Amino acid sequence: MRLAVIAGTAALALLIGGSSLASAQQSATARCTTDRLVVWMDTEGNGAAGSVFYRLQFTNLGPHRCTLFGYPGVSAVDLHGHRLGVPAARLPAHPRRVTLRRGATAVATLQIVEALNFPKSRCHPMMAAGLRIFPPNTRASRVVPFPFLACSRRGLVYMNVKPVHR
Repeated sequence: MRLAVIAGTAALALLIGGSSLASAQQSATARCTTDRLVVWMDTEGNGAAGSVFYRLQFTNLGPHRCTLFGYPGVSAVDLHGHRLGVPAARLPAHPRRVTLRRGATAVATLQIVEALNFPKSRCHPMMAAGLRIFPPNTRASRVVPFPFLACSRRGLVYMNVKPVHR
């Protein structure tokens, strides 16, 4: 009888511990996915020394909180969605996890160097139709319409991006 009580108590403790583990896993905040984010850009950039700085914005429209961590991927694209030049380089920074409740927005700064600052032969300036933006740590992207003069040659870095923050 005593052995049955001990076994029953151990099973109950395991059951309670297991259920609290499951609830802890459910309450953990999931990573933000592209299908639950609106990706947009403040086109009123701030210019400085041949560059313009823009705010890329990621708004959570999913039903639950989610997190973003790190750098977005950014590339200029033509009207057909083909990449122009190279993707934005990452500016050194210390990324921090950003938790977004429904309706909240995280921001990343994008620097675009004026294409006419480079020799035409190195840059091959071309009008971009927009930016293909990948939220941090995702494989799906959104294209944000934004015409600007981009460098279409590969190898020349003309865009830089910082990690997301609040």
